[in-house]
Amino acid sequence: MKDGTRATILIVDDSAENLQVLSGLLATEYRVLAATSGDRCLALAHDQPAPDLILLDIMMAGLDGYQTLKQLRDDRATAEIPVIFVTAMGGNEAQLHGLAAGAVDYITKPIDPPLVLARVRTQVELKRARDCLQDQNSWLEAEVARRMAESETIQTVSIRALAHLAEIRDPETGYHIHRTQNYVRAIALRLSGHPRFAAFLSERNIDLLVKSAPLHDIGKVGVPDQILLKPGPLTADEWEIMKTHAKLGSDAIELAEKDADQPVAFLTLAKEIAHWHHERWDGTGYPDGLAGDAIPIAARLMALADVFDALTTRRPYKPAMDFAEARDIIVAGCGRHFDPDMVNAFVDLFDEFVSIALQYREPEQA
Repeated sequence: MKDGTRATILIVDDSAENLQVLSGLLATEYRVLAATSGDRCLALAHDQPAPDLILLDIMMAGLDGYQTLKQLRDDRATAEIPVIFVTAMGGNEAQLHGLAAGAVDYITKPIDPPLVLARVRTQVELKRARDCLQDQNSWLEAEVARRMAESETIQTVSIRALAHLAEIRDPETGYHIHRTQNYVRAIALRLSGHPRFAAFLSERNIDLLVKSAPLHDIGKVGVPDQILLKPGPLTADEWEIMKTHAKLGSDAIELAEKDADQPVAFLTLAKEIAHWHHERWDGTGYPDGLAGDAIPIAARLMALADVFDALTTRRPYKPAMDFAEARDIIVAGCGRHFDPDMVNAFVDLFDEFVSIALQYREPEQA
């Protein structure tokens, strides 16, 4: 029912005389429909525009008023149409029974015209108010969804822009972001039901992990070109400088966190990934020498994804490795470099890893 249009009233009674009386009373203010049975009422209730109010007799042949109301309430399409019982059954017990069945009001016969008009008008106005509120809520929900989607898009684009800063410095890894994101997603989904990881790997956290993954090497913008792009092995001193990219990245993300008015969940994970994705399960990694479960789950997932990608793509200092050979190296690192359960998941997902690698392979490898 829209403002400025007449409300539709459906009158249901198996007495033609009663229908005529009520129709004549209401027709001056409302669009009136009439039905002589519960079955016909149910059919008309599905028409468009749907009735804004139903005046329903209780004592009818076939479906009585109670049975008709139950079917109206059980059907999602008609459940919200208000119903007033109109019946010759008097007494408080009958009225309470009708209201308990789901009617919004109860009118006894013989009808009192002013009373009927007043009660119908009240229910029509309440229906109009509910419809208006529902329209406003629907609009607000749509607007919130639109703004959230817009925010997500801006956030994703910003993350990619930051990640591409590192790519510009390291041009051999153009599709590295896409591959590692998908590797992380695949393992996280596989482990989401595992007792060790289920509490952390919720659907929301997996989405945040995938969103955060591109920032794992953002700290490389602080590594000099002669080291980052060196075609041969790094010296011990150069390697120490290269290792600083982990903390440089997490420090940069931490500065971004401080600029936010409130905690940003994906930045928290991004900082963990950037800082600790070069830690090893046995504690021999960098920058802090964390071991086992002390390494955040997000960083452990990224570690495996990053190493597989590094092994299977060409870098300035090495050619791409065969997928099977890379798999064997990952397996050999089980319990030393990588979390054993993550390695098991990787082995199960190996074919999927290969598919991802081929889908997002570097142009010169295509």
